[in-house]
Amino acid sequence: MTLCTCDHCVIDYYTPAMLGLKTDQEVLGELVRAKVPAVWQIMTEHNVMWTLVVSRWFICLFIDILPVETVLRIWDCLFYEGSKIIFRVALTLIKHNQAQILQARSFPDICDRFKDVTKGGFVDDCHTFMQKIFAEPGSLSMATINKLRETCRARIMAQEL
Repeated sequence: MTLCTCDHCVIDYYTPAMLGLKTDQEVLGELVRAKVPAVWQIMTEHNVMWTLVVSRWFICLFIDILPVETVLRIWDCLFYEGSKIIFRVALTLIKHNQAQILQARSFPDICDRFKDVTKGGFVDDCHTFMQKIFAEPGSLSMATINKLRETCRARIMAQEL
């Protein structure tokens, strides 16, 4: 199976196997490992899977997760710039709230911290938030995301055999 080359779609998110969704969640994990390694480390130490904390972010494309005005701005960017915006938003939420996430001491505590990262003044001010999604995660190319998608998809498919 080949990956969609269209940068503007979220492929296989809404299929019975949800392979695209699982893949993108794993891609986020790899991006967090590279860009926010302390958060990746605490997730690994407490054996928290990305699917537990970010599934709703990806499935709903942040609707009912973030304020409506912020979501609409995210969607504008998603349709204009492509699916890397989803990763930019997720990485910004994680990076901006790194200190709070790192204070977690247990599996349930980590899950609670991830619920809290989508609330508050940071996400309410959509203009500032949108500026941050292009600054905080740093460089993030579609080539990098597509390469990670290939690697993560192959790993997931191998695990499901």
